Amino acid sequence: MMNGIVLLIVSIVILIVAYITYGKFLAKRWGVDPTRRTPAVELEDGVDYVPTGAQVVFGHQFASIAGAGPINGPIQAAIFGWLPVVLWILVGGIFIGAVQDFGSIFASVRNKGRSIGYIIEIYIGKVGKRLFLLFVWLFSILVIAAFSDIVAGTFAGYGADGSRSIVNGSTASTSIAFMGFAFLLGIYMKRRRPSALKSNLVAIVLLVTSIILGMAFPTFIPKQIWMYLVFAYIFLASVLPVWVLLQPRDYLNSFLLVFMMLAAMVGIFIANPTIHLPAFLGFTIGGQHLFPILFVTVACGAVSGFHSLISSETSSKQIRNEKDLLPVTFGAMLVECLLAIIALICAGAVASQGVLPAGTPPQIFAMAVASFLTKAGIPSLASTTIITLAISAFALTSLDSVARVGRLSFQELFLDNSTDDQHMPRIQKLLTNTYFATGITLFLGFLLARIGYRHIWPLFGTANQ
Repeated sequence: MMNGIVLLIVSIVILIVAYITYGKFLAKRWGVDPTRRTPAVELEDGVDYVPTGAQVVFGHQFASIAGAGPINGPIQAAIFGWLPVVLWILVGGIFIGAVQDFGSIFASVRNKGRSIGYIIEIYIGKVGKRLFLLFVWLFSILVIAAFSDIVAGTFAGYGADGSRSIVNGSTASTSIAFMGFAFLLGIYMKRRRPSALKSNLVAIVLLVTSIILGMAFPTFIPKQIWMYLVFAYIFLASVLPVWVLLQPRDYLNSFLLVFMMLAAMVGIFIANPTIHLPAFLGFTIGGQHLFPILFVTVACGAVSGFHSLISSETSSKQIRNEKDLLPVTFGAMLVECLLAIIALICAGAVASQGVLPAGTPPQIFAMAVASFLTKAGIPSLASTTIITLAISAFALTSLDSVARVGRLSFQELFLDNSTDDQHMPRIQKLLTNTYFATGITLFLGFLLARIGYRHIWPLFGTANQ
């Protein structure tokens, strides 16, 4: 049996060494230039192009890419044993995932912050570009449908039997407070331009205040109502300037997610768990083949095509200096790899005789962390609520970012690299209008969520890769 502390320490060392050596090697080889003007500086418009400090952009990138995937994937893939999952997370994350994220933002920054679709048009042609953007748009609709349902479910104040859920109600209230405080934080950071230290202190105070308010005043609203409210929120997040809501909310959430990881790691050191899972169970388990199931199940946490969309569509337009490219993307991906390792250790710790307990992966993760922290004297309800909040924050931050990506992809479908924005036909102006593009994207996402996205959700893993 593998010791959880040993696996955690070995993984941390490998990831740090990879960043210092391989990451910096790539930055030097590609020619990252701190003196070169970035698109955010050159094309600043106060909406999408907003030059921002590295820590804030890192918060946006990490909060956006770290959906429920790095928790779900490793726990689901553990049916093959913990060893293949660990190897794929470390090898795939370092040599494929982090390189992809870094490469996509570098290519975008060197092309005026434009998307991968723009670059495809240059090297492949207009047909290739439109096929790619259509695929991205449809993929975005699927993710919007799924994640909106997940978020509404974690906010639902009533269970199937009609009883109130304190955990969900507290999670919902905390998220509402987050949104309000994020708006205020965005204005504060835009107008006052505080130092990184002041920004961090203010963000932490707002984060703690949100959690206290959420746990003190839970909100009990049915899931059906939450679906409408979630879509109203992501509409605003998609059309408002990034500094108003998307950027500060992701910045706040990044602290919550990092705190969750730190709490889990502290819990691992306190509990000193053993991974009660075999190292390797075989290449075929229950009719599921390790190839390709492992590689499409552990996407976030190893390599995820969705990350390249965040890197090239939103983060690239916020980079203030090229030296920030490495920590924002390569660094964020390696932190996500660490989260995947932590999730696997937690699942293995609560397994019994090689079998995981009943429940969804997020429930198993929350149960494990809560059991660790209970040994440190932290009440189980408090730790479970905070972990549930963090997991819902993962999904919501990915949701508002993918909604923006979907909107931008739809707009770009009807634009060429040579399009004159001032002399477009009326129909083209309509199709490329920010509000119309957002509306049609979210309407189809809402429709798919109501009809039943689960019928095609298995396509997500392969489409994502």
